[in-house]
Amino acid sequence: MPAPGRQLPDFPWDLLAPFGQRAAQHPAGIVDLSVGTPVDPTPEAIQAALRGAANAPGYPTTAGTEQLRSACAGWMHRRLGAHVETSAVLPTVGSKEFIALLPTLLGLGQRSHVVIPAIAYPTYAVSAAMVGARITATDEVEDVHDADLIWINSPSNPTGAVLDAQRLRSIVAHARATGALLISDECYIELAWQGQPVSILHPSICGDTHDGILAVHSLSKRSNLAGYRFGFAAGDPELIGRLLAVRKHLGLMVPTPVQQAAVAAYADDDAVAEQVECYRARRDVLRLALEQAGFTIDHGQAGLYLWATAGQDCWTTVQWFAERGILVTPGQFYGPAGARHVRVAFTASDAAVAQFAARLASG
Repeated sequence: MPAPGRQLPDFPWDLLAPFGQRAAQHPAGIVDLSVGTPVDPTPEAIQAALRGAANAPGYPTTAGTEQLRSACAGWMHRRLGAHVETSAVLPTVGSKEFIALLPTLLGLGQRSHVVIPAIAYPTYAVSAAMVGARITATDEVEDVHDADLIWINSPSNPTGAVLDAQRLRSIVAHARATGALLISDECYIELAWQGQPVSILHPSICGDTHDGILAVHSLSKRSNLAGYRFGFAAGDPELIGRLLAVRKHLGLMVPTPVQQAAVAAYADDDAVAEQVECYRARRDVLRLALEQAGFTIDHGQAGLYLWATAGQDCWTTVQWFAERGILVTPGQFYGPAGARHVRVAFTASDAAVAQFAARLASG
């Protein structure tokens, strides 16, 4: 198998750099709505938990503490209605690490087949490319009968689309009938603007067993914890056990202070509710400004992005924004199906969001 680095595309954000330089020339400075990185403070209770666990001279365990796994499982039960045993929870060093390494950890290779959404977070494809697997990008999952691994993402990054319960049940049934492992990336599940997304692990979706299914979650967006790097996977107990065994060999461990911070984060629903309302207000401003400037917003039921189109090539739109001192993400980063859209993040300060609206209003 060729060296993994030879199979990977250029890092997409490097391609965006010249547009960032152009946007930075604006007299009032750049408004960067490209990368969805939180800008609001990490809740104080979480910071206090991190500080309180700072004296951590010993190695953490790969499995995490029982307290941590109980916090994750308790949050899934309380907020998502999913019943998961603590032994079926696997802490990860952020969700991206787990997504990027999963095919490797599973032992997939050149004869393997990975299915990803038609418009998708790029790391799904990168993780498959790392092992040389064949990749199919499609939303018509039921048309693929030889997949080893199927990724779904609801709510979606970048589009904000949400798969309804009937669609999720169909995908689960297909994956189980064909023997494919089904992974649901649910990192934006608490950030809903229309309706309520459903977890793949909810009993109304998967029945009374999690066989062949994992859900992936993250604290980065819902708790402004991107800098701490914490996520977890949960679901099929046998599969979690296999992944834990491999991760022990690789030394993939969440630092003890971060584990304690995660316990505090999953106990604090009020802080999340406040953050959601903050994002809702920013979303409303951005959406109105885009629509008044002639853009169409597609999907967007949940998540932290607006999937906008002016009916033209995405790079032309990126240039149009850059000339106004604004940086957005070209939809092509998420696959050919995104070539006429841009992604606009509302993880920006209120001042930046106001600047965005003012610049679009002035033409």
